[in-house]
Amino acid sequence: MARCLECSGRRLAFASARASVVYTGPTRAVVLAWKERALRRVAHLAAGLVVDELARPAADVITYIPPDGDRSLRRGHHPAFELARELASAWDLELHLTLARTRPVERQARLSPAERRRNVRGAFRAPERVPARVVLIDDVYTTGATVNAASTALRAGGARRIEVVTFARAVR
Repeated sequence: MARCLECSGRRLAFASARASVVYTGPTRAVVLAWKERALRRVAHLAAGLVVDELARPAADVITYIPPDGDRSLRRGHHPAFELARELASAWDLELHLTLARTRPVERQARLSPAERRRNVRGAFRAPERVPARVVLIDDVYTTGATVNAASTALRAGGARRIEVVTFARAVR
C-alpha cells in the first residue's frame, strides 16, 4: 500500500490510517462544533459516515485517544470516546480504554508537524496488557503525531497491529 506524503519517510507505529471525510470546509465547522460546543449527536452521525465509507477493521478491540484532562473537563465530553463507542457498537467490537496519558500536552493546533511529534512523544502509556489487533480511534487525523505516539504505547503494551480510524483527515 502506498503511503501519503504526510507519512512518507517516517517510521510509524500503526499499520494504516483511514478516515471517512476530508477535513475541509463544512467538515471543519462540524468538527469544531462537536469538540467545542458539545454537539454530542455529531458522534452518531460521524460514526454512520465512517461505517458507510470504511470496512470494519480486522481487530480484537477498539480503543481511543484518551481525554486530555483540562480540555475534556471544560468541554464536558470527549469526541474520540464518543466516536469509538458508536463504532464499537456498529462493528461489534469490544471497547477498551487501553491508553492513559502520562502528562499534559500543549494544544497541537498551532504547532508545526515536527513540534507536534515532540509535543506528544511519550505522552501515552498502556496501563494493561493490550490485545494483538487494535483499532485506534480519534476524531481528526492532521499530521499523525498523536495517533503515532499512542500507537507506540499500544505496541509497548503488546499490540502487534494497530489500525487508525478517524472521522476526518487533513489533506496537505
